[in-house]
Amino acid sequence: MKLLAIDTSTEHLSIGLQAGGSGAPLIHTDVGGAKSSTELIPQIQRLMTQASLRFDQLDAIAFGAGPGAFTGLRTACAVAQGLAFGASVPVLPVDTLLAVAEEARHQLNHTGPLTVTAVLDARMEEVYTACYFYDCRQWKQIRGYSLIRPEELKCETDGVLAGNAFSVYAERLPKSGQRAVLALPTAAAMLRLAPALLAAGGAVPAAQALPHYIRDKVAQTTLERAALKDPARP
Repeated sequence: MKLLAIDTSTEHLSIGLQAGGSGAPLIHTDVGGAKSSTELIPQIQRLMTQASLRFDQLDAIAFGAGPGAFTGLRTACAVAQGLAFGASVPVLPVDTLLAVAEEARHQLNHTGPLTVTAVLDARMEEVYTACYFYDCRQWKQIRGYSLIRPEELKCETDGVLAGNAFSVYAERLPKSGQRAVLALPTAAAMLRLAPALLAAGGAVPAAQALPHYIRDKVAQTTLERAALKDPARP
């Protein structure tokens, strides 16, 4: 399959292009954040040129749909929609926490059954989390999305804890005994997930592609920020 995958849901920008055949995908990673909005399209065009592909030759354009950074999700979705509209190809929204689980499995080179609790830093003293099970062929979500404080995290008795919340909340996350794997929702992980997601009917027309937000509030007030610095302050 010929697939383009983009993710800007975290502090990293990740782009992957599978040009068909059995060759390795072309991957570009960089610092994300505010830089994503200016770097994303030029880097996509560079990869497409390198692969000698036109956008209308793609089978689908995948993007990290969330949960994740509010602006980053909107950036990836808008770019995927715009490119897909112009090329008349479908869009594949990909669960970013599932991509974290897949990235951890790949890092571990694990092919057997595996349970992964994915945990991403959500800022504002919270984390995004969900739990997945890999049955040697495909992934299944066994605990849905939640936005919680680090202390509230519930882990399975076995398996792996994967994500980027460890360095930020190491002292606040429960000591579960699970192996911790630093993993992000990479474009490479989305490319590996895409064939099964497409086969399951996950692609949508560009007009129907939407980010997945699980937090309605995206910023703290001045008083809330002050209270975090000084809990005793009324």
